[in-house]
Amino acid sequence: MYFPTAGIECNPFIPFGAALCISFFTSMGGISGAFLLLPFHMSVLGYVNPSVSATNQFFNILACPPGVWRYWREGRLIWPLALTVAAGTLPGVFLGALIRVNWLPDPDKFKIFAGLVLLYVGGRMARAVWKGRQAESPGMKLHGAPGTSDAAVAGKDDRCAGPDAPANCCRVLEWNTRSLSFAFQEKKHVVSTPRLALLSLVVGLIGGVYGIGGGAIMAPFLVSFFALPVYAVAGATLFATFLTSVAGVSFYSLLAPLYPGMAIAPDWRMGILVGLGGMCGMYLGARCQKHVPATALKCLLAVILLFTALRYLGQAF
Repeated sequence: MYFPTAGIECNPFIPFGAALCISFFTSMGGISGAFLLLPFHMSVLGYVNPSVSATNQFFNILACPPGVWRYWREGRLIWPLALTVAAGTLPGVFLGALIRVNWLPDPDKFKIFAGLVLLYVGGRMARAVWKGRQAESPGMKLHGAPGTSDAAVAGKDDRCAGPDAPANCCRVLEWNTRSLSFAFQEKKHVVSTPRLALLSLVVGLIGGVYGIGGGAIMAPFLVSFFALPVYAVAGATLFATFLTSVAGVSFYSLLAPLYPGMAIAPDWRMGILVGLGGMCGMYLGARCQKHVPATALKCLLAVILLFTALRYLGQAF
């Protein structure tokens, strides 16, 4: 099959199968798999023009919803966390798209940028694993305020309240301009809302350049920097990735007419193929995640990030 925007020809089952396998493993850590799909496009298929970033984000639009739905069904989608990350990431995605088109259209320069970003994030994750930090922060036992029962803390309309609540459910306790707190596995986790929004802005900028929506960078930071449990953040980062990818694809498409001599808009054929593969892998990965140890998930994230970073830098230099 020929892909006109990418300017390549390949068997359609190759990108579909690659997207399925990548998404299955990466979705367990709250990552869509787009950051690994991009080196597959560039190194294996030879898809190197700037539109690869937009195609990657279109992959996120199709691939993320099944995983998000599965996490929501199990009560592990923390809406305040997802919305805060998305709100901070969106402005950065627009700026990142402009940077990609105007200053990083050359594949070698782009590989250096991407390699350095992933090396830093992967190094943080590897350091956390080396220190033996558990996926769940020490936290505090959740007993609520004096004279308040756990049911009252959770709230009557909480999805996790009642005998039919899903196992390993997340309960939002507080969300305001100062902090976000939630309970997971009888432990309380608190994160600063301004710091989370600022980090999301930076991640959105990088994700907009790279074409990954930001989830691949945000998930490791939430786990290692904020010490949040990977089981609890995966749904939120996937949802934020979906929203920012919609914005990113729209912006790249709007930019395309302004640069007639450059391929900027997504390759829709390629995007649909990898998106369908990602949908299957994402759902299966989200379904299997709770059966995989948290330390193993962190190791998986670290290895994938470092391997991709070193491969990029090796190719660039």
